[in-house]
Order: sequence, then C-alpha cells, then structure tokens
Amino acid sequence: MSTTKKKMSLTSRVILGMLLGILTGFLIRTFFADITFIHEYIVNGLFDVGGKIFIASLKMLVVPLVFVSLVCGTSSLKDIATLGRLGGKTVAFYLATTAIAITLALFLANVFKPGAGADLSAATTFVAKEAPTLGSVIVGMFPTNPISSMANGNTLQIIVFAVLFGIAISAAGKPGERIAEIFKDLNEVIMKLVALLMNIAPFGVFFLMAKLFTGLGLDAIFNLINYFLVLVAALLIHGLVTYSAMLKIFTGLSPITFLKKMEDAVMFAFSTASSNATIPVTMETATKRLGVNNKIASFTVPLGATINMDGTAIMQGVATVFIAQAFNIDLSMGDYLAVIVTATLASVGTAGVPGVGLIMLAMVLNQVGLPVEGIAIIMGVDRLLDMIRTAVNITGDSVVSCIVAKTENELDIERFNDPQAAVEDEKVNFHPLKQES
Repeated sequence: MSTTKKKMSLTSRVILGMLLGILTGFLIRTFFADITFIHEYIVNGLFDVGGKIFIASLKMLVVPLVFVSLVCGTSSLKDIATLGRLGGKTVAFYLATTAIAITLALFLANVFKPGAGADLSAATTFVAKEAPTLGSVIVGMFPTNPISSMANGNTLQIIVFAVLFGIAISAAGKPGERIAEIFKDLNEVIMKLVALLMNIAPFGVFFLMAKLFTGLGLDAIFNLINYFLVLVAALLIHGLVTYSAMLKIFTGLSPITFLKKMEDAVMFAFSTASSNATIPVTMETATKRLGVNNKIASFTVPLGATINMDGTAIMQGVATVFIAQAFNIDLSMGDYLAVIVTATLASVGTAGVPGVGLIMLAMVLNQVGLPVEGIAIIMGVDRLLDMIRTAVNITGDSVVSCIVAKTENELDIERFNDPQAAVEDEKVNFHPLKQES
C-alpha cells in the first residue's frame, strides 16, 4: 500500500508560519488594539508562552550539541597540528569577513548619508556597559569549573573544555576509542533531537512573529527610514554578494545552491534574533545539507556564533556615520580606519558578553569621539534589524565552514550538490522503537 501524499517541505512550512505570524500581528495591532482579552490571553498568553518555549527548546540543545559534537570532531583529528591549522584558518576568515563588512557599511553610509538632516537634539541618555579588556576575555575563555560553564551557557569556555577533552580521548588509546564511540552515538541522538525540534518550528516561528509584530510600531522605522534602508541594503549586499563571491573564489561551489540550502537556518535566525540559539539548526544545515564534516563544523559553527559578528559590524559602521552626520561631526580617514580596526577586534574582544552589539558600538563611538547618547535613538528600530543581522551572521558562519572544510578536504561535494540532502534526516520516525519487541 503506497502513501504518496504530497507534504509541504519544512522550509515552506517555516516560511508560511512566519508570514502568518507577521500578518496576525499586524491584524491584531490594527483591529484589536483595545481589546483586553486578545492582548492578555492571546498575545501575552498564547503567543508569548509559545514563543518563549520555542526559544528555550533551541537553547536547551546548544550546550549538549556544542560539547558532544566538538568532542567528536576533536577526538577524530589525527594530530594537534591539524587543530591549530583549523583554528588559525577559521579565525582568520572570520576577522576578514568582519573587516569587509564594516568597510562596506562605512562606504554605503558615506554615499547615501542617512544622518544628513536628522535631529538628535532629543537624544536620551544611554549608559553603555564597560567593555572587558582583551586580556580578561582570553583568561575568561578557560573554565575553572566546566560544569558551571555549561550551566551558564558560556560558549567559549565550553569550546575550550571540549577541545581539551577531545584531545585527551584521542591520546588515551583503547579507553579513548570506547569513549569516542559513545560520543558518536550521542551526537547522532542529539542531531535527531534537532530534527524533532525543527518539525515543530513552524508553530514556534508563528508565535514569535505574531507577538513581535503585535507590538512593533512602524513609526520608529519611518522616523529613521534612511538609516534603516542603508543598513538593510548593506546587510543584504554582504549576505548575498560578499559571501557568494567568497564561496565561489575559495571553493568553486555554487552560491545559489548554498543559499537555497540555507533557507531553514536563515528563517530560524531571523525569528530568534540569536546566533547562539540557532547553533543547532546551523550545525544541522552545515553537516547534513552542505556536506561539511562534523570535525570541521563542530568547531567553526559554535566559534562563529560567538566571535563572527558581521551583521553587528555593519550596524556599527552605518550607525557611526549616521550619528556623526546627525551631530554634524566630520570624521577623518584616520577615524574610519580606527572604526574598522576597533570593530573587527572588538568582535573577538567582547565575545560571549551579553548585549555585545551595543557594547561594541559604544567602544567604536568612544574611539572616534562621538557622543554615545546617539545609540538611544537608533535603538527604536534595532529589534527588527537585529533579526536581519543574525541571519547574515549565521550565513557567514556556514560560508566559512564550507571554505575551511574544502581546504581541509573534509567537504562532501555530492551532498552539497544534492538538493534532497538531509530531507530524510529531518524526518522523525518512532516506528523503530516499536519493532524491538
């Protein structure tokens, strides 16, 4: 008996959930703004709770996935020199893409002048948190208590401990081989858990979008329309053109195929506005869809979610020029170079710090002598822009993963070119549990 019922793909379902959520949010905001029951029980009840459960479920997988997959990847490396080479390439590419991103942002902002004529006289006070020193960040990468690091979700500390643990497994001989097999099985189970979560994602995305767009006023966007459009243009150019060019130059692979396979991860990133929360989906996309070997992706993806902040760097570039123009302050070529260097290094120097985007922007503004109070104005549209920035960030993580994997001969080209790759992996079949009897 054949069952040839045509089902919508996961990507289609996620996009449908997103569009329905946005539409629902606008309809409630337009026609039911004064109805208490709708806001109390639907918006702040069903939508809020459903969205928070979805985000919590994604975050629940981050620590076990990063730790287990990185232990698997590191323990399978033949020598420590390979790990050093892998880390050097990854960090170099991440820093390069960040520098390109902020240079592009500064160029577009100077061409289109989004801050010309803007009135920031009513800027409210913005108090930026103090940025940590680079030395303290480096020291803070090494955990004193790895269990505490996992409980707190400190990605850099988890990466360091997992790498050391993987190296120890590789060096332990027969006992290490037995432990490595356990971690391989654990990794498969966790990836199936990711697939399970992805199948309920359309509902989670719907709740998030409906809640957000119920309370998202467009007046802030209209007030900052020039800033908004220049920033979105810079993000799209970097996400679609820069990454595509890098992928083609360094791997020879098709950017169109890559972008098609990134659809689910981009939707998740856009909905959650969190690179860390999207790690499980980015990892699944990189390994199952793009063909990146787990030993590469387990290192590049979590590290990228922590230090690769191209979208944030673009925001800093446009925001810096916007604030300078709005306050009628001229920036010299030396100031622009200082912005590029500061933002690029700050992406590593503030890795893992809460509110990292605003801390980095405050550092950049202080570096070139601009008033930090200007941040308070652009925060009105930052939530929506943050969603786009996150989508750009995880796209960059995946591009670098593909490039590093290709240079290490750890990229499955057939899987990359297969449009059906990972379709079966995304299905969750409970029948095997029943067949054991």
